[in-house]
Amino acid sequence: MITEQQYQEVARMIGCDVAAVKAVQQVETGKHGAFIAPNVPPILFEGHIFWTQLKKKGMAPEIYANSHPNVVYPKWDKSQYKGGIKEYDRLNEAEQIDHESALMSASWGAFQIMGFNYIACGCRTVKEFVEDMCTNEASQLRLFAQLILSLKLDKYLISKDWESFVRRYNGLDYEQNKYDTKMADAYIKFLRN
Repeated sequence: MITEQQYQEVARMIGCDVAAVKAVQQVETGKHGAFIAPNVPPILFEGHIFWTQLKKKGMAPEIYANSHPNVVYPKWDKSQYKGGIKEYDRLNEAEQIDHESALMSASWGAFQIMGFNYIACGCRTVKEFVEDMCTNEASQLRLFAQLILSLKLDKYLISKDWESFVRRYNGLDYEQNKYDTKMADAYIKFLRN
């Protein structure tokens, strides 16, 4: 459980309201928060990102698409999600193809940060990033704050420009999940509490 003091510290680092940080966490993982089991952060494996990561390494994802259709595909496909701890089955399957690319192709922790953002989070390797994600809530919050500052997303949290924030944080398909509306609503809820 992320403490109020931890939220306050990260909000100070970013320069935004505590309610803004809480809104992002609420929309990204809701009641699941930072862990779904001891030292097991929630993840969501993205096969289309894995496709891209494999290409970047000079590997041909097409070769694996038929034998691993639920982890290697060229376009975003929400129907492939298994949810909860079952996402680790998908991650493990992808790791058999390429460990590093698999880790970079999942979103991690309370704020669902994509593994490929490890450098923006201040980590030297994706392995270090994953280890930090598995450590504790404070580590996940630190990674989130570092990402927000590195990618210069702080201005959107400060101004509560949810559309601009989610376009950069969640990607261009954010409208399908109404992330901007959900974050605006969550922000108002936390501001009142």
